[in-house]
Amino acid sequence: MRTYGQYCPVVRAIEVLGDRWTLLIVRDMLVGARRFNEIARGLPGLSRALLSRRLRQLQHAGLIVRADDGYALTRAGEDLRPLVFGLADWGARHAFGAPRPDELDPEILMWWMRGRIDTAGITERAVIQVDIADRHRLFWLVLEPDDASVCYNDPGFEIDAVLTADLPTLYRMWVGEIELLDAVRAGDIALTGARWIVRGLPAWLRYSPIAATVRATRPQP
Repeated sequence: MRTYGQYCPVVRAIEVLGDRWTLLIVRDMLVGARRFNEIARGLPGLSRALLSRRLRQLQHAGLIVRADDGYALTRAGEDLRPLVFGLADWGARHAFGAPRPDELDPEILMWWMRGRIDTAGITERAVIQVDIADRHRLFWLVLEPDDASVCYNDPGFEIDAVLTADLPTLYRMWVGEIELLDAVRAGDIALTGARWIVRGLPAWLRYSPIAATVRATRPQP
């Protein structure tokens, strides 16, 4: 490993965390990712070979350990939480503008949304078809009392509700720039179907883990 040749704790931290993808792996583990395939699914631009290498490096650095169900953060790994979310705060304030086309991946957005749905208030299966109008793509969120999954092909269940929007609007909602109900009222998102789902989804969907940070940096009306 190449070093910077400076005796400084900032340098030592960069030597551990400065490789491409490393902090994003830590970010995803801080919000609950544990299994190899789960981490890979959330970082589709990262090859599985490089992911394996980065996980080994994080293990060697003492930030993660192998666990029965995949990987777990150590105390040193958990101590990165204020750093990672501090970067989110700085980024939201100083480096976060309109989404660029290369940042808008519908499949990863649906994967993220699936992982942030609170199923505690769901008492029966709810199938929500998500129509991303500008991409001509359909996805299906299948919500059960104890599980939420996303299907990239029609699961064959009866559709209970339909959510329609363009991809930039869905991303802006996801990161906390706009609220789902506000976007529905403004006509930027359409949500139709069974009343209990139309009313429930805004409460079930918890948005991105950094949504509150993004909201806090935006001017208040």
